[in-house]
Amino acid sequence: MKEQLHIVGGGMAGSEAAWQAANMDVPVVIHEMRPDVGTFAHQTGRLGEMVCSNSFRSDDSEQNAVGLLHWEMRAANGLIMATADQHRLPAGGALAVDRDSFAQSVTDALTAHPNISVEYGEITELPATGNWIFATGPLTSTALGQAIAQETGGEALAFFDAIAPIVYFDSIDMSKAWMQSRYDKGETEEERTAYLNCPMDRDQYEAFIDALLSADKTEFKEGETAGYFDGCLPIEVMAERGRETLRFGPMKPVGLTNPHSDKKPYAVVQLRRDNKLGTLYNIVGFQTKMKYGAQTDVFKRIPGLENASFARLGGIHRNTFLNSPTLLGADMRLKSRPNIRFAGQITGVEGYVESAAMGLLAGRMAATEILGGALDIPPNTTAMGALITHITGGAEAKTFQPMNVNFGLFPPVEGLKGGRRGRKDRYKAYTDRAKADWQNWLAPQSQAA
Repeated sequence: MKEQLHIVGGGMAGSEAAWQAANMDVPVVIHEMRPDVGTFAHQTGRLGEMVCSNSFRSDDSEQNAVGLLHWEMRAANGLIMATADQHRLPAGGALAVDRDSFAQSVTDALTAHPNISVEYGEITELPATGNWIFATGPLTSTALGQAIAQETGGEALAFFDAIAPIVYFDSIDMSKAWMQSRYDKGETEEERTAYLNCPMDRDQYEAFIDALLSADKTEFKEGETAGYFDGCLPIEVMAERGRETLRFGPMKPVGLTNPHSDKKPYAVVQLRRDNKLGTLYNIVGFQTKMKYGAQTDVFKRIPGLENASFARLGGIHRNTFLNSPTLLGADMRLKSRPNIRFAGQITGVEGYVESAAMGLLAGRMAATEILGGALDIPPNTTAMGALITHITGGAEAKTFQPMNVNFGLFPPVEGLKGGRRGRKDRYKAYTDRAKADWQNWLAPQSQAA
């Protein structure tokens, strides 16, 4: 009998790792503590549950590094991307999904696979034997976090992550709001009208900022520090950096035309569909650490949301991750315990797609080893290769922070013009090279299968 691969955590990374290994005919056991042990952010015990946004971000594989990562995962028969495509919602150039049906489909696919079994219950120790992948994400349980900290010789690093609120569509005043994607982006009318927009004039914006800055906020526990990830800042933290910060961030008024007024909006709050029925919309970029009562007071100042009902208010939670450049080898193994690999957000990548991508690599590496082989990491000219190279050695360990995939992680293409004017050609060169190199990396594995 083949040796089993044990995967702790059934989120994006764990689900993708299990799928990849099982398709290589390796028996997999997924250990998931939910629903027996809950977390602040999770609502269900389903595998692949999305706890923050319902978006996988840009799907442009020619001009965007995240879109390129989508492409690489699809080429590798990735479960997360295939399921996202099945449950896609209109979102302009982004890939957004109905989060409930997405998670149910991921759960159904994994539990139906003949090589996968799921065991529910909390793992609290690092095992000394067997093949293991820990993909417990940013909400690793306290007991397991302590075991990891004890093994790695120091406390786990942490930053704080925030969740955006979700609004019931039928409570939004559409005499003030309208449907339009920025710059009418999208190939279909549904895509071009994928976002719901709430405009503000200058006085409304200034009053909103005042309310935001004075609102009651979540207090941190003793010994906790607010080391936020810049890609997921609470809106009040952005506002504290300058009154105009939000107008140049999630509330920028560009690329939009208000059908209710001839006046150009001073700022715009956007909401994106959160489920297939179109009954729920999340407020884009509005992660927050405000207390619940303050949230309803502040958000109801937004034109169109004066009478809004909230399916979920925002929140903030601790987000644990490893100092991977010092603790993990290039093969994602914990250096002090080679029988254990780590994958997903706990390794210091940020985002659903990046987490799933690291699960894909960890699953393939572990399965190849169980089958008696060895798998090199993909070249750093690919999106996955650039990301894993960064977290396992390319980043500066002393200042290591979670990282999204971006073209700054890729080696330059010689002979291309720098600066903004040459960016389009440069990004196309990056993605063309990456796709060719990714296919070359996959080819021997496909032949072996």
